[in-house]
Amino acid sequence: MSDLLSRREFVRSSAAGMASSVVMGIPHPMRPPRPLPPESRWAAKPVVIASANGLRGVQKAFDLLLQGADTLDAVIEGVKIQELDPSDDSVGYGGLPNRDGVVQLDASCMHGPTKRAGAVGCLENIKTPSEVAKLVLKYTNHIFLVGEGAKKFALSYGFKEEDLLTEHSREEWLKWRANLNPDDDYLDVPEKETMVVRPTGTINCDAVTPGGDISSVTTTSGLAWKIPGRVGDSAIIGAGQYCDNDVGAAGSTGRGESNIKVCGGFLTVEGMRRGVAPTDACLATLKRVVSATESRLLGARGRPKFNLTYYAVNKRGEFGAASLYPGQYAVHDGAEAKIRDTAHLFEQT
Repeated sequence: MSDLLSRREFVRSSAAGMASSVVMGIPHPMRPPRPLPPESRWAAKPVVIASANGLRGVQKAFDLLLQGADTLDAVIEGVKIQELDPSDDSVGYGGLPNRDGVVQLDASCMHGPTKRAGAVGCLENIKTPSEVAKLVLKYTNHIFLVGEGAKKFALSYGFKEEDLLTEHSREEWLKWRANLNPDDDYLDVPEKETMVVRPTGTINCDAVTPGGDISSVTTTSGLAWKIPGRVGDSAIIGAGQYCDNDVGAAGSTGRGESNIKVCGGFLTVEGMRRGVAPTDACLATLKRVVSATESRLLGARGRPKFNLTYYAVNKRGEFGAASLYPGQYAVHDGAEAKIRDTAHLFEQT
């Protein structure tokens, strides 16, 4: 605790001196870093929550919050770790491609203090769609750019066009294609050889600052082997994530189509608006998902054949997460970054 306090004192005494170095590390910051208010005047407990693949991200974002960085800048710098990590095949560089072997990325973000939002869908050849979504939010009068237009927009701000397929993601796509039809011209992958099932993968990250400001971001490479042009929930404001600076923020990972139908990010925040605790708000949204699920996606016991997880934090810094089936999430609760188990509705399908 003494180290944390000394860090805060350092930030307050030297904010002006360190501001330029922090800004230099954050492309297109929402604002320069600010000194933290005296601890006695903190409006909220600073917290960063994310999906389970965001353990490094919540630590990065929390560190930036304690350096006075803007809340949206902090969460985007956090998720960029996964976007740039080729070993995470659900996000950014190395993400599993669509049916044609092309990686198409989606992302959206919301900035509580300014009540603004930005999103991109079907973005190709740009590694960090979360950053592009922030540029849409910051520099345009629009909210959502897609496809070739989104890429041209990113290139105009200095992003480099790059091949997002890694050797791993290319090999998994080739295996999937080979096993599509036993009568096609490709040789099937032998049964004994491990083959990636059709995964959904994403990273959501939400944060509240000591001053009580909130932001959220969700970024993904989407459903593996998807129909080209498919956009999931991650790019949809109110579904993949939602933020209200007076209430809190929430986001999701899992089957995007099921989340879109209930506007899950928005619905979870609305639950917190009514005073429901974050975990309970996530569980209530999951119950809505179950009730809205068509029969073909339900198992013999009437339970969904897919998984879906919600993450939430309110303005006071209370947080929680819940999933249809047992899962985990990452959080920095003000003391340390850790992995926790989600609440869940069902033990098994």
